[in-house]
Amino acid sequence: MSISTGVAGSDRKSQHDEEMNAPLIPHGRLLPFMVVTALFFLWAIPNNLNDILIRQFMKSFNIDRSGAAGIQIWFYLGYFLLAIPAGQLMRKFGYKVGIITGLGLLGTGCLLFYPAAQANLYVFFLAALFVIASGLSFLETAANPFIAQVGPTGSSERRLNFSQAFNPLGSITGVLIGTVFIFSGVQHTDAEVASMQAAGTYQAYLHAETLRVVGPYVVLGCIALLLAFLVILTKFPPVGAEDTSREDAGPAKHVSLLQKHFVLAVLAQFLYVGAQVGTWSYFIQYVESATGLGDKAAGYMLTGTLAAFAVGRFSSSWLMKHFDARNMLGVYAAINVVLGLIAVTRPGWVGMWCLLTTSLFMSIMFPTIFALGLKGMGDKTKTAGSLLVMAILGGALIPKLMGILPLLEGYLVPVVCFAGVALYAWFGGEVEGQQVS
Repeated sequence: MSISTGVAGSDRKSQHDEEMNAPLIPHGRLLPFMVVTALFFLWAIPNNLNDILIRQFMKSFNIDRSGAAGIQIWFYLGYFLLAIPAGQLMRKFGYKVGIITGLGLLGTGCLLFYPAAQANLYVFFLAALFVIASGLSFLETAANPFIAQVGPTGSSERRLNFSQAFNPLGSITGVLIGTVFIFSGVQHTDAEVASMQAAGTYQAYLHAETLRVVGPYVVLGCIALLLAFLVILTKFPPVGAEDTSREDAGPAKHVSLLQKHFVLAVLAQFLYVGAQVGTWSYFIQYVESATGLGDKAAGYMLTGTLAAFAVGRFSSSWLMKHFDARNMLGVYAAINVVLGLIAVTRPGWVGMWCLLTTSLFMSIMFPTIFALGLKGMGDKTKTAGSLLVMAILGGALIPKLMGILPLLEGYLVPVVCFAGVALYAWFGGEVEGQQVS
């Protein structure tokens, strides 16, 4: 018995060493890896412009936090509804077709902001955001498993964290664009509003505020359509068959979608995305309430949270060469539970800095949960990737719950979500009954 245990322990150690030393990017696959990695930067821009839109549309359409949460609901509904069709399309035609389709939808949705602004109807913007999110659902359903599969599974978490590290750079770009070009920095007092209403100029002012969102989205739409053309010209490696990038290179094995580690990964991803989107969606309002800063200054503080997110992503891809990814995920989630509780109980500058710092520790969660969930999924890898993208629905439901609650109490919701992620990492993230190399 002792000999068997020792051999098993030796095998696990050998496997762990192989995973730590597995090459990040195989020879000959650098160009498609770089092209797909660029998508992580691109889709972060519209994702994080939502946080700007929430504050801007609260002003220009005179709606409350709960009403503005419709932005996230319609956005993540697009993610949810299109993930399975995206996965099925790619099962038949491959990742490249999925990426081109996603970029086409993203570009179209962004260009729809122009007629939406001319109509000056909130619901038209929600429809445009749904189309944008549909495109992003295709992109994420393709890009995440492509990066995980394009090299050895032993380095999949590191590789996906590296590519995802460019996502917060896009997030920073999106928030800076929104802060500089969408926020006017004009804050009218109640007396000034009353005076404008009496003069009949208030509605024109609100419409002018709405029009400020058009320029950034039209430019983004043109960039997406141009990138779609460049993807058409790029040759992609044959990783369309599930799990063919594994070192053993055998035929993909048939597995069930109901594996414990995968089902729990979907739940953990739902909780994480909801916590991330909820934390960032109301961060500007938290800063304004806790510190007295205006929306433009608070927008720059939101940029700081995304800078922390970027630092976490890049550093984690290095740290995972030395520390187990699941343990890092659990520790980071537990730290965010503490930081979130301080933000709720100590509103002010201390709470603001704690809330900002949660982004540093959120950084590894999405790619690590995604990569852990895909391990051992064999011929179900693309379908599993679709379901993990569908879990992004948490980004619609959890912010809506936070918007119903008072601002501070609402921030207890992400605390519970981070606790759930920590439990997944420590007790549910390992593939049962096998050691996946």
